[in-house]
Amino acid sequence: MASERFKQTSVLIANTFAFTMCFMVWTMFGEIGVPIAEQLDLNGTQFGILTAVPILTGALSRLPLGSLTDRYGGRPVFFIILLLIVPAIWLVQFATAYWQLLVLGAFVGLAGGSFSVGITYTAKWFEKDRQGLAMGIFGAGNAGAAVTKFIAPTVIVVLGWQAVPNIYAGIMLVTAVLFWFFTYSNPAHRTASSVSLRDQLRVLNDPKVWKYCQYYSVVFGGYVGVSLWLTRYYMGEYGFGIQVAALIATIFVLPSGVIRAFGGWLSDRFGAHTVTWTCLWASLIALFIMSYPETQYRVAGAGGEGMVEFGFGIPVWLFTTALFVVGIAWGIGKASVFKYLSNEYHENLGLVSGIVGLAGGIGGFLLPIMFGALVDITGVATTVWMLCFGVTLVSIIWMWWTERRVPMLTRDEKHPGKPAETQSAEAQSAENRPAES
Repeated sequence: MASERFKQTSVLIANTFAFTMCFMVWTMFGEIGVPIAEQLDLNGTQFGILTAVPILTGALSRLPLGSLTDRYGGRPVFFIILLLIVPAIWLVQFATAYWQLLVLGAFVGLAGGSFSVGITYTAKWFEKDRQGLAMGIFGAGNAGAAVTKFIAPTVIVVLGWQAVPNIYAGIMLVTAVLFWFFTYSNPAHRTASSVSLRDQLRVLNDPKVWKYCQYYSVVFGGYVGVSLWLTRYYMGEYGFGIQVAALIATIFVLPSGVIRAFGGWLSDRFGAHTVTWTCLWASLIALFIMSYPETQYRVAGAGGEGMVEFGFGIPVWLFTTALFVVGIAWGIGKASVFKYLSNEYHENLGLVSGIVGLAGGIGGFLLPIMFGALVDITGVATTVWMLCFGVTLVSIIWMWWTERRVPMLTRDEKHPGKPAETQSAEAQSAENRPAES
């Protein structure tokens, strides 16, 4: 009989692999959408909607799937998801109309809902002081977006975009089989059946949940939205072909996905608050640089000798460097936000993970549409980064208002394993306690 440690390791590896494949499928419209847009003559907004619809259904499904995971366990729920999305992926190759792609994309989006299942399934197999690292390793499956950027463009060029969903359907079927044979169930990880969904949903009354939703909509929603948009951005702004554009985009996508495991370790070591605060500031500075548009200046020459014209823009090397910083910051931040959750909501982690994951997915759904609309309206490509800068700034202000203003003893970096509210109560109790003689 397998030992507990072997089961932990096997579940973590199988979970992470399955989630990587799900994320690969979930973001495939960011690549196949480029030739589809040319074929159907789609504008920026229509392209944004096409790439965003799977993100929406993946986001909306996270809440119910997280609740089902608490009740029935991660293994059966995850396995059923893997099987359900195979037909939808396979049928995409036969779609010839825009509405058909939207409908099938909505079903494919269930792959994104697997996050709230897998993150809960993973966390409940590990001790609390190792959960941050375990969840970070699982979350590194976000790198599936990079897998798509490596595979899909080459397949598109060689075989056509229709071959991508055909290949992905086969990969997902194999993934489902491997997942079932290398994972385990533990009835002790399930929420008691006497706990109703209504009782579970009372967590929505907690204002901290909404704050964590905002954080995650930046670090995860931003990651998904930018991943879907980057190939098109590099092609339009810097004139690269689809293969080169997608390859350069992996400088953002791959490190941001893989480094999530390191972010989990940092969160275990230094606390969720410190890590998240640092990540948000790093991304804010980098996004400020990326937001500068190509600008032409016309000024009067000295002594009235005509006009002097010159221009300034962000070269591709500087843009990509700043993009890399954003990817690293958001990758670490994705893990640190979930460290908040594992500290404070262990009993109903699946439900809360579903809520916060839903918020992140909604961010990933809205951003590509907003990107497309902003570019269509303004004609300025860098407005997409101005938008990301704005939502990141909102999170920093919210965090400062609710966490940074409190006394030093209530900050989670002093006691990483305890919620700030618990630390504050302990500090107040210590102040009220009479001094010992």
